[in-house]
Order: sequence, then structure tokens, then C-alpha cells
Amino acid sequence: MTDNTQQITDWLASQHDNMLGLLADLVNIDSNSYDKPGVINVFKRLETFFKPFGLQVAWHEHEGVSNAISVEVASPQASSNKPILLMGHCDTVFPAGEAQNRPFTIKGERAYGPGVADMKAGIAMNAFILAAYAKFGGTHSPLIGLFTNDEEIGSPTSRGVIETFAKKAGTVFNAEPGRPNGDVVTGRKGGIFLELNIYGKAAHSGANFSDGISAINELALKITELNKLTDLEKGVTVNVGLISGGQSVNTTAPHASAGVDLRIFTLDDREKLLEAVSGIVETSYVPGTRSDWKIIGEFSPFVTTPASAQLYALYRDALQTLGHTAGEQFSGGCADSGITSSLGCTTLCATGPVGGKPHTPDEYMEIDTFVPRAQAVAITISNLDS
Repeated sequence: MTDNTQQITDWLASQHDNMLGLLADLVNIDSNSYDKPGVINVFKRLETFFKPFGLQVAWHEHEGVSNAISVEVASPQASSNKPILLMGHCDTVFPAGEAQNRPFTIKGERAYGPGVADMKAGIAMNAFILAAYAKFGGTHSPLIGLFTNDEEIGSPTSRGVIETFAKKAGTVFNAEPGRPNGDVVTGRKGGIFLELNIYGKAAHSGANFSDGISAINELALKITELNKLTDLEKGVTVNVGLISGGQSVNTTAPHASAGVDLRIFTLDDREKLLEAVSGIVETSYVPGTRSDWKIIGEFSPFVTTPASAQLYALYRDALQTLGHTAGEQFSGGCADSGITSSLGCTTLCATGPVGGKPHTPDEYMEIDTFVPRAQAVAITISNLDS
């Protein structure tokens, strides 16, 4: 344990109200994944927070649009140790206006508001951990905070910057919300989001029915085949979650499209599943149709390793010294922790404050877990040196 650990945990204990203040500010900023100005406003609020602690924010871009910010607390010994990465996403699933309709509120022991648990509490917590280390002189390894813009839609623009930092990092704490019972996540499925397009031929459905080629009929037959790829025993699932198409009720549909969600346990599953999907897409069940598809977002699986199991044990023990507990669980949901894990980083996920009912109007965060979850990450970071 580094010499400043007690100073850091004591300071974090004194910051509960300030943590809630930062969280309130973040929750009250609309930041849907597609609302780039909104997410940038979250970045700017974090930049304002970091400035008094002497932390310089670096801005990152994808195709001319800011997609992440990062800050670094240098190691005082100019250590050759690999950096420790504190990670979180600043986007939410909620539309513009939601923050005004449901602003941050506290009722009893819980905080409410759009994205309060998933994951604005986590990014606020990470911000305070970084500030604590900056205030008290750093630790045995460089400490980096990375805040990204589009995890909720598969990190299509932020994946690259996550990979850049992950390739240099040794350990990653991803501050997704702690589970309602306090558990952290030590494994996740991978997920692939596809866009499928079908092209047919328009014709009047009464006067020229036989001239038409229905893209909707083709999509319906493809959906039947896609559903056959689900294998619950292997943990492989296919969900056609969105469909659209057609021109008018009395026209044979010239176009149809679908959004498809694939979930997998391993990268080997990925290759087999995508090969099967490709075969279905390339087959014309309705003669004369053609189809194409593309990947619009992807998460790698987060696979547990001996090193990540040891990291969990360090975190669990740290939290226990603070009077709290954290079991471990596997999640069928995806997160950016899969990206870092797949690149060899020792990763722990759901280290953020405990919360529940994400993506709903009832989403909440347990406010009495804010400080101890921050302290537990700090203690774990310090103990990594030993």
C-alpha cells in the first residue's frame, strides 16, 4: 500500500456532499449517445471539475467530433509500470428534455434522474478518485481517467480511443454501476449490432401484383432463419429488435430493414455466428431480392482470467475493510470492459456506486455507496504495487 492511501481515503470520506453535487450537475445535462453537444457539455463540466486539482484535460476526436476526454495523474517516481485506467461513458439512453422533466433528486437513501447510475455516478466517482491522487501525489503507476461518448450504442466512435489507451494499460476499472446487491462484474457476453437491408421491387399490389418483389416478405423469411441461430445452451442469442419497410399499404415493398442484436460468450462464437448470418443474408428466399448488412457497433466478450480474478479479490477485500461487501457475477449485458479485457488488460467492471433499474424512469443510485466504492478502488490501486 502506498504511503498516501490513508490521506486519499480520508479525503474521499470528506467529499460525500461534493460528490453528490457533481453528480447532480452531470445528471442534469442531457447526453443521449446521439446528442454530441450534450455529451460535450458533460466533458466540459468534468474539465471544470479537474482544473483546481491541476489536471489537464486532453480532448480526443473521431472524424472531427469530440468523442472522449482523458486526464493523467503521473507517478511521482516516473515509474515504468503500465498505467492504471479508470474508465466510464458519459452518454445515456434518454432523449433530449429528459433531464428537465426528471432532474436529479434525492429521496431517502437513493438518488434519481436520467443516467444517475448508468453511469454518471461512476464517472463522478472516478473523477474524485483521480482528484484525490492528484491532490496527494499520485501512486506507484500512472493513473489515467478516460471518459467516452457512445457506449450505449456500441461505442462506434470511441472504440478506437479505448483501444489506444488499453494497449498501454495494465489494469482497468470500469465504473459501470455496482449491481443492486453490491456485486461487481467479472465477465460479460460480447455483443454485435447489425443493420440489415433488403431490396425488392415496387409494384401496385392490385393492378400489377405479379410484377412486385416484396422486400418485407424476404425480411420475414430471413428473420425466421436468424432466429434458428439462437443456442441458449451455448449462450448464443439472436434478437431482431427493429424492423421497418414498405412504401404504402397498396405497394409491394421495395425496401425493408432490420436491426439485429447478437450475443456471444467467446470470439470463436463470433466468427461462427457471423458466418451463419452472412449465409442467411446472401440467400434470396424471395427470388429477385438482394440484401446487404453491416456491423454498426460491437463489444468484445469480457472473459475472466486468473489475473482479473485476483483483481476482484483485492477489490472485495478492500471493500470489506470498509464494512461493505461485493460478490461477483457474470452479465449478459455488454460494456467497454470487454474491449479492454480482449486486449489483455486485467479488468474489473461495475466498480461504480450501487444502482438499479437502468434505462428506466425508476433508475436509482444508493447514495451511501458513493464514498466506500470510491475508497475501495483507491485502496485496490494502492495495493496493486504489492
